[in-house]
Amino acid sequence: MTATQNSAVGEQAPGEGSGTARPAPQGKGSAKKPPGAAARATAGKTASKSASKTVNGTPAASRVPAPARSAGKGRAESRLAMVRRARRINRELADVYPYAHPELDFRNPFELLVATVLSAQTTDLRVNQTTPALFAAYPTPEDMAGAVPEELEELIRPTGFFRMKAKSLMGLSQALRDRFDGEVPGRLEDLVTLPGVGRKTANVVLGNVFGVPGITVDTHFGRLARRFKWTEQEDPEKVEAEICAIFPKSEWTMLSHRVVFHGRRICHARNPACGACPIAPLCPAYGEGETDPEKAKKLLKYEKGGYPGQRLSPPPDYPGLPASPLGARTEP
Repeated sequence: MTATQNSAVGEQAPGEGSGTARPAPQGKGSAKKPPGAAARATAGKTASKSASKTVNGTPAASRVPAPARSAGKGRAESRLAMVRRARRINRELADVYPYAHPELDFRNPFELLVATVLSAQTTDLRVNQTTPALFAAYPTPEDMAGAVPEELEELIRPTGFFRMKAKSLMGLSQALRDRFDGEVPGRLEDLVTLPGVGRKTANVVLGNVFGVPGITVDTHFGRLARRFKWTEQEDPEKVEAEICAIFPKSEWTMLSHRVVFHGRRICHARNPACGACPIAPLCPAYGEGETDPEKAKKLLKYEKGGYPGQRLSPPPDYPGLPASPLGARTEP
């Protein structure tokens, strides 16, 4: 997740379609094709067709997947083609990550709300390692509303920005106590009035405890949405609006989990594991990272790389190992 790590739930490039190619001018200064260019072009087309046949599984070591043919360089991709490709990516990611889930430990809406606020500018793993002691001390909004600021700050210090976060936690807890009878509201317009709660945090809570569909645009989701050429927007709310227009509302919450899972495990910000990516044939950004399958496998993280996940208490269907408590050795 960079020097300052961004959580999947913390607050927080244009396409190159060029139309029909023009022939190169002849005469002085014109470039000549090197010997064997035609043969290599034919071989490249053959490799592309072979790679496009395998999407669900990790590409074999002898196969180099081809990027999405109609996106990126060459013929511009139509809106309809992009939507079809986007929905196919979602289906493929559903096959790859059938166990995708929110990676914050929580037992009730209040715990998820607090954990989500804490996850800004840190990892979900660090939040999960911090919240057991926090919720033991302050299990309800009423308890946290009356906390001694210095004591609360000390408990959440490992998550960073602890003074600002403590102020938000006490503020939202007081608001829950005074305006919502100590209960986390189930409406977006109410949640965003709480201190430290923005639209993204609200969508996390709504989608995962109230069943209200929403797109969670964190650093991973935004990065992959642009790599997949679903959007060119940088502003999270604009990204959310454009992605919502591509997918059925019923898919919004799980799409968010799948894309974030993929961004954390395979499609990293730096040196994505393109050669181990099961959706490489659908990705216009294929080749930005390591394309050699064996080298790419070494870049995989969490359960895909054989390491523990981020939750100390993962769902029963999670195929990886639970994370370790604070202070224990975890994934490098």
